[in-house]
Amino acid sequence: MTRWVIHLDLDAFYASAEQLTRPTLAGRAVVVGGTGPRGVVSGASYESRVYGVRSAMPMSQARRLLPAGGVILPPRFRVYELLSKEVFEVVGEFAPVLERISLDEAFAEPPDLAGADVAAVTEFCERLRARIRSVTGLVASIGAGTGKQVAKIGSDEAKPDGLLVVPPGTEREFLAPLPVRALWGIGPVAESKLRVIGVQTLGELAALSEADAATTLGGVVGRELRRLAGGTDDRPVAERGEAKQVSAETTFDVDIKDLATLRAEVRKIAVGAHRRLTQAGRVARTVVIKLRHTDMSTVTRSETTASPTDDREQLTATAERLLLDPAEFGGVRLAGVAFSGLSVPHQDALFTLTVSTPDTPAPVAPAAPTPAVEAPTPDAPAPDVPSTWRPGDDVAHEEFGTGWVQGAGQGRVTVRFETRTSGPGAARTFAQTDPALHRADPSACLA
Repeated sequence: MTRWVIHLDLDAFYASAEQLTRPTLAGRAVVVGGTGPRGVVSGASYESRVYGVRSAMPMSQARRLLPAGGVILPPRFRVYELLSKEVFEVVGEFAPVLERISLDEAFAEPPDLAGADVAAVTEFCERLRARIRSVTGLVASIGAGTGKQVAKIGSDEAKPDGLLVVPPGTEREFLAPLPVRALWGIGPVAESKLRVIGVQTLGELAALSEADAATTLGGVVGRELRRLAGGTDDRPVAERGEAKQVSAETTFDVDIKDLATLRAEVRKIAVGAHRRLTQAGRVARTVVIKLRHTDMSTVTRSETTASPTDDREQLTATAERLLLDPAEFGGVRLAGVAFSGLSVPHQDALFTLTVSTPDTPAPVAPAAPTPAVEAPTPDAPAPDVPSTWRPGDDVAHEEFGTGWVQGAGQGRVTVRFETRTSGPGAARTFAQTDPALHRADPSACLA
């Protein structure tokens, strides 16, 4: 019987979660990430991607690209975790076994689709997408095929808000024109090696002899990637254990013999490991570096921080600090960076990348109750008091309910009161010391 694997991917998940729970942002260019001078984009809405904004871009560059009316928000991983749980509870109603890849994507092999034709698979997937949207409010794109690789690429091709079913027997034709980087397992180094022998598409990779693939990419890896490029993929869909670490490593064409070059290369490797960390929606406490000698001996060093973080600069700086000088250590043929001690963040304060200034002001003691007003009074300017609020903070008001900070300064804070189910809400301005205004649990916006 025909085997069917589906790959589900939530569209622009972080930004979509912000637009969902803050309805005023629907249809606007939204960017999620660190708001400080070294911040990095964690997620971007499709409206912002039109202007060239993308994940992993420096936030300073994203600010320049965003149009007027674009919004930059710090990440709220507690919200993303809860929404992810809602989504995959729905998917679990359709498929009992899920292979979760990250907060926003997973593989499934629904028993109901064993032996089904293309029409039945299409109808099944459309029902699943509709169910996710009705229950959670989020949009999922789905790819379906006879193996995991084709399903994954299918969901990528279907985005945004789409479905692509690859009929059995057409896998090789579907994959052939795609660049080799479309295949999981082929990174910049493998791509460069393939380019040297004139291979740039998956069709060309599939057409290589097994010997050439093994020589270029390594014995086992080369043969496996060649099979996958041709559409042959019998890997099972199975539940994954909780990841213990994320890592990246590079084998250098020429041994590195000076510390400055090694630092530059390790910085690049750390960026790759960090990307996997953020894709998994995790924070890390421990940084590990691995250095392999010219003589193949290996040294590892590690450092554990006081609190978990996903701040790229902090993690990268720790990795660099752990390095040994090749002038004393000897030539380095391989370097790797791993982040371990992983956990799911439950408090935004743990995310140092979201802090907009190096020194957060201490909370100001509550003043006498100040009535809410729609805007500051022009003839009575508020004192220039350092704000205890930042844009994107979740708040609760004793009278007006749940909201989020749109802006703060000059002793005042403007709050938009809305949640996932409220529709666009009203904005009100308060004195920042208003005793009726409190910090809220980010999950309150899901009520």
